[in-house]
Amino acid sequence: MRIGTWNLAGRWSDGHQHFLEALDCDVLLLTEVSDRVTLPSSVGHVTEALMAPRRYWSGIWSRRGIKPLPDPHDATAMAEVMGLRVCSSILPWKGCGARTPWVGVNTYERTANAVDVIERAAPAIWGGDWNHALRDREYSGSKAGRHHIAAAMEHLGLRAPTADAPHQIDGLHSIDHVAVPASWQTRVEHHTALLSEGRLSDHDAYVLEVIAQ
Repeated sequence: MRIGTWNLAGRWSDGHQHFLEALDCDVLLLTEVSDRVTLPSSVGHVTEALMAPRRYWSGIWSRRGIKPLPDPHDATAMAEVMGLRVCSSILPWKGCGARTPWVGVNTYERTANAVDVIERAAPAIWGGDWNHALRDREYSGSKAGRHHIAAAMEHLGLRAPTADAPHQIDGLHSIDHVAVPASWQTRVEHHTALLSEGRLSDHDAYVLEVIAQ
């Protein structure tokens, strides 16, 4: 199984579609999803809430069928895929403020509030734009928020192999992640969405390939 995540930055074009199709993923955990997104080989489900006009917070696409489930949090889409509960999330970032759907007076509190809600939903696969590196320098989130995410993953029995993947910015680690059961053997791929006219997004894409044991 191949599980990918990518922040679309609210954009959509033939280039975006071709890039996603080339990733050859069974499940895609997308964030900042334009309402124009169409992937003919997959079925999608997006958050009920909008991040901005014509832009959903998160979405899940699967070419193996999908059963939509109620959003556990406004910025998190949830569905059942192949009998597994899957979540695609955007988590708070520095400067996101206390506007809906964030609750708390600082980045840590907002992150903890969102993570606690998702943890209660008990996903078996969880990914998206978490706005937190999971090791070394923290650029977008907070160190305390990182620890809270790590504790939630441990409680759920998950690990995020994307923690070691590079960010688009040299010297930083990815803030886009895919977490799966800790017992799964995986391989991480890092893909830069770059065409002749420039970057398709200000985020790179990451694919987790589950290796049969």
